[in-house]
Amino acid sequence: MAASIWQGAPRSAGLPQTTTHDVMGLLLGLALVANTGCGRTPTVQAATLIASPVFNSYRLNGSVKPVRDPSMIRQGNTYYLFSTDDGAPAGGSIKIRCSSDLNIWTDCGDVFPGIPEWVSEQVPGVVGLWAPDISYFNHAYHLYYVGSIFGTNKSVIGLATNLTLDPKDPSYAWIDQGEVLSSERGDDFNALDPNVFIDSDDTIWLSYGSFWTGIKQAAIDPTTGKLLTGASEVISLAARPDSSPHAIEAPFLVHRGTYYYLFASFGLCCTANPYQSDYRIMVGRGPSAHGPFVDQNGVPMLQGGGTELITGSGSGWNAPGGQSIFLDPESGASTIVFHAHSLPTGTPYLFVNSLSWENDWPQIVP
Repeated sequence: MAASIWQGAPRSAGLPQTTTHDVMGLLLGLALVANTGCGRTPTVQAATLIASPVFNSYRLNGSVKPVRDPSMIRQGNTYYLFSTDDGAPAGGSIKIRCSSDLNIWTDCGDVFPGIPEWVSEQVPGVVGLWAPDISYFNHAYHLYYVGSIFGTNKSVIGLATNLTLDPKDPSYAWIDQGEVLSSERGDDFNALDPNVFIDSDDTIWLSYGSFWTGIKQAAIDPTTGKLLTGASEVISLAARPDSSPHAIEAPFLVHRGTYYYLFASFGLCCTANPYQSDYRIMVGRGPSAHGPFVDQNGVPMLQGGGTELITGSGSGWNAPGGQSIFLDPESGASTIVFHAHSLPTGTPYLFVNSLSWENDWPQIVP
């Protein structure tokens, strides 16, 4: 997605390539070619053109583009934001941005000097790392990340850890811990879009998935940050079984009050024509970290349900998604970070907005 389509690969890079999925995998491949002047732009369902007040006035400044799939955490008085590589990374992989006020953002380095060798060996042809997820447990920051190939489920989720996020701290050092989870062509899931959730009983869960049979969840060992040994159960959280090409991804789980909320992105994030992308942020809620999650109409997310939080606008912006949520443990404030495409170019920009919780359902505050 350079210019009108980012060519590194967004969260929608997990588009399946089996049976009827082959058609959409081919279409997205053609979309990438079309943007370079070869081939033709595919016909994709146009985004719903509903103007949202969130898009009426863009207020962020500094290093706010290109940003895709942002994940944010705070250490001290500084917010740190991690995002997907914009194509083949130049100089470093997984850019870090910093802010003291959630408004002005500056570049604060990269996690890796380049793509880790083991990722390149396991996923030949990988050009960038995607969908980072930052969390803190066991006295360290844990950054989960993805290596994958656009349009396939040849994917790996890796882990890097750091004792601090402050680059001025003498103990600052990103240590790659290697593979957490992988998927291969022929699997019914995609090891993409990791999100770590720490429950109130201190159990840790990794949600992941893109297209195929949807969003999955597995237990994490709090000591290693890897999958819990002996815990073979994989839990299904959400899917779109009746909507080819089953476009659901980017899970993010939070617990607030009596409910657990599962946020996800539906649709295609980045067609060659940015007006035709139908990416949008959806949400459901349930009684536990494992669901069952339902939307406001009571439709289970495992059956394609989801309440729309935000979708594209007919003027200015389109394809919001790749979201993550920051619940401030001190103030109780809720903040959502996501990306949306600026029209007509399709350039992905960072959005940072508050969440309100009316009737125990989230709403984005302009």
